Amino acid sequence: MTSPIDVEGGGASAVVDGAPGPETKSEPVTLAGRSPGQLMWLRFKRDRTGVICAVVVTGYFVVALLAPLLVKLTGTDPYTLYGQDPTYADKPVLDEFGLPLGYLGGVSGEHWFGVEPQYGRDLYAMLLYGMRTSLYMALGITVLIMVTGVVIGLIGGYSGGRTDYWIGRGTDFFLSFPQQLFFIAFMPVVTSFFVDPREETPTYFRALAMLIVLWLLGWMGISRIVRSTVLSLREREFVEAAKVSGASPWRIVRKEILPNVVTPILVQFTYQLPSTILSIAFLSFAGVGFVEPTPDWGRLFAAGARYAEQDPAFMFFPGVALVIFVLCFNLLGDSVRDAFDPKSGR
Repeated sequence: MTSPIDVEGGGASAVVDGAPGPETKSEPVTLAGRSPGQLMWLRFKRDRTGVICAVVVTGYFVVALLAPLLVKLTGTDPYTLYGQDPTYADKPVLDEFGLPLGYLGGVSGEHWFGVEPQYGRDLYAMLLYGMRTSLYMALGITVLIMVTGVVIGLIGGYSGGRTDYWIGRGTDFFLSFPQQLFFIAFMPVVTSFFVDPREETPTYFRALAMLIVLWLLGWMGISRIVRSTVLSLREREFVEAAKVSGASPWRIVRKEILPNVVTPILVQFTYQLPSTILSIAFLSFAGVGFVEPTPDWGRLFAAGARYAEQDPAFMFFPGVALVIFVLCFNLLGDSVRDAFDPKSGR
């Protein structure tokens, strides 16, 4: 329906009902921008593989944290010798040869993953407590490695000159040590200085020795990555502008450079953690890490190697658990890297 036609000066105009008049002002449109973190999160959520792997990895840490409660579901613990303790003589789990009774290494309603040959310890409890030992120790070591490498890389990359030169030579010196072989040779020497040879080395001492050695010989990779990134950033326009404005070096590093190296730090963290877990497992497998009766992933593999011919099933559950964790964490690292990359199409 149209309004009456106005004739003025020989011209005619028709005004349609509901159309804005000449004095009507439209509301300004506000476009909400997204921060780099929000864009990263949106890209990450679109990656189903990354989301699934993140859930699996988180589940591992939750299970490790709740290991004492989950073990109570079966009424077992990782230290009791169910095959030798006379208290459990009415429920035998081993035959006369010391091998598990039943299928798949003695899987039953009381022992969900079977039992250990010769001793009869519950594998389900040993695995959960072993995951707890390995995961949280590896997490602590990885955090120390990342913090040390980031600090040294920032100092060397931003300072340049003699400081960068000497830090580089120190990094080369630490890189010359073979990490795992050095630890195998280092452990007996340290033990002889601090522990009486007639006494068993305490578990806390073994954990502390592994932490120190893996930390001191593990920060060099992230340090070089951060240094190379800082070297390319310190000549950029926004850093030069901050220098001209009178900002202190600490403020420039904290406000301008550090936020731009978050991506390689997070990506490297996702690769460093499973590598540290494998290093701890190797040391326990070699007999210089955790020893009996401390539950540990590496010790389970060492025991499984001894029982491989008599009870191949003993290696199955620890092996599958470790493979799934390392695979998911590596895939999670790839997803995080792709999410931070604005050029990625994923």
